[in-house]
Amino acid sequence: MRRWHLPVLVAILTVTAVSLIVYKVRALGYPMTPAEEIQSWIIEARLSFEATGGAAKAELAIPLDPPGYSILDENFVSRGYGLQTERRSNNRVAIWSTRRPSGRQTLYYRTTVTPHESKSLEQAVPALAAPPLYDELHSAAVNAILDEVRSKSADIATFSSLLMQMLARPTPDENAQLLLPRQASREDRVRTAIYVLAGAHIPARMARGLRLVDGARSAQVEAWIEVNNGQRWIPIDPDTGAHGYPPDFVMWWRGDTPLFSVERGRDAEVRFSVTRTMEEALETATRQAQLSESAVASYSLLALPVHTQNVYRSLLLIPVGALLIVFLRNVVGVQTFGTFMPVLIALAFRQTDLVAGVLLFSVLVTLGLAVRFYLEHLKLLLVPRLAAVVIIVILLMAFVSILSQRLRFEVGLSVALFPMVILAMTIERMSIVWEEHGPADAIKQGIGSLIVAAGCYLIMFDLRVEHFIFVFPESLLLVLALALLLGRYTGYRVTELLRFRALSEAIKK
Repeated sequence: MRRWHLPVLVAILTVTAVSLIVYKVRALGYPMTPAEEIQSWIIEARLSFEATGGAAKAELAIPLDPPGYSILDENFVSRGYGLQTERRSNNRVAIWSTRRPSGRQTLYYRTTVTPHESKSLEQAVPALAAPPLYDELHSAAVNAILDEVRSKSADIATFSSLLMQMLARPTPDENAQLLLPRQASREDRVRTAIYVLAGAHIPARMARGLRLVDGARSAQVEAWIEVNNGQRWIPIDPDTGAHGYPPDFVMWWRGDTPLFSVERGRDAEVRFSVTRTMEEALETATRQAQLSESAVASYSLLALPVHTQNVYRSLLLIPVGALLIVFLRNVVGVQTFGTFMPVLIALAFRQTDLVAGVLLFSVLVTLGLAVRFYLEHLKLLLVPRLAAVVIIVILLMAFVSILSQRLRFEVGLSVALFPMVILAMTIERMSIVWEEHGPADAIKQGIGSLIVAAGCYLIMFDLRVEHFIFVFPESLLLVLALALLLGRYTGYRVTELLRFRALSEAIKK
């Protein structure tokens, strides 16, 4: 019975995985390959606060027809809350309310947006408000700035751009310093520009939004300024004075009103997560599965919060790299330092690219190995020696980053992504092998580790593999089945066949 236990287990795992994949593809319409036709983005806002007692009310600004993007879908997650949305001037607001909340409260808003042909902002020219009543000192500073900018500009658009460039200088002149707060932020410069433009009777307003960065779990809100030239609103970058929103920017709300407000709650905060959807077919299939109330779709990774999905995009690829290591070690016979260290190095390669990652890894290990041989002469115990190696590795990482910055070699700035403990253990293991078996074996295992890490990187982070594993996580059951089968392999390794090839030919003769 024991002889059939493993084959039966492998068969069960295989049938289960294949059945789920076939069901998702044929019944639910999940795509097996990533599509490149339409790129969509999921933005999730999480409003959390601590209830202080009594009826609570929370408001959150949500996008209204953002320039350059169209809203495909919206979802509000707020168990036990009443929900309504209303339009206020140029903004839209979601309002949650409940009677008796207790403890920490979390409200979710999720929207799916897709790029489309940029449309001009609203054409209406706002009524000019009365200019602010400047005091004598501020009036002199504003007039001086306006005179300087007016002499160098041709129209309202160039006038506003030059003003923003003046306020964004590393060392503004004395007039700008008088109007700007100390250590002025991007929002402070926008408010100051609106304050100054009002003196020139130019309508301006603040606009804020998010950058679309795939996998961002804590996206930051950016402030922009929009200026009306009498025909349309012109977005202007407060840092550079450039016109127009960048293609990866989604405008969230306008005006100087706060992003959110909470009544009868404290410690309120909003966090944004951004992720890029695989393709339109996947989004469509997900919606259809949810409408059909499919049990498989209910337990899909796509139903998790966006920030959790971003974690699993990388986490689910680790078993694929582990299977590759099992094959290369047990069947091919490649020697490595440790079992799963190459997978962790491959994860670091994702941020540095393969060639730069191999170079940085080689430099750090070489320098660390030289220091490790020096520590051997100090006759330290194992744990203190490892601690010393970790400290030196961190110092080396910092040194390489600083040197790369000075040389303007930006790839070196990613060196901190390498797991320092893994580097320290690799250096320790390599030095031990060097002492016990000689430099040849140590270098062979080091090269083997790099080869396996490069192979893991090329397979794990292929777009098709990444898509398939995330959309069909049950495929990891197939990976498990293959790993179990390789666990029973006791034949010759490829390197052993090559090693004893001459002996085999001599026996045949």
